[in-house]
Amino acid sequence: MSDINTQNEKPTILIVDDVHENLHTLLQILRGDYAVLAATSGAKALELARRNPVPNLILLDIRMPEMDGYQVLQSLKSDVLTADIPVIFVTAATEAEDEALGIRLGASDYLAKPVIPEILLARVKLHLELHAYRKRYGRL
Repeated sequence: MSDINTQNEKPTILIVDDVHENLHTLLQILRGDYAVLAATSGAKALELARRNPVPNLILLDIRMPEMDGYQVLQSLKSDVLTADIPVIFVTAATEAEDEALGIRLGASDYLAKPVIPEILLARVKLHLELHAYRKRYGRL
């Protein structure tokens, strides 16, 4: 299952982080294999996530002003248009309780900052492939 998009286009990843250096780091890691969108706030993330076509995957920080990552995730999961988009938390919030809450709210995965590029790329690929499989064959 090497073709994630049916038109052989690069999958789109939405990165959400209020720190520009973090956005830049993730962009540098992903831009060779993926089309990348970026948002520095939860509100902008929700706006971009609801555009057509929706992103194939979202990398989401937890600690952001105004609307934190948990609130963004809850909003994404409650909207039929965005509910199925895999969301990976990429965050400095590394307590077990933070990870457990994220998974309970519907996050697909959880990565601690600073990210290790090889692990990030492997997890992104894994969740894109799982999502494509689920779309094609139904839930696992």
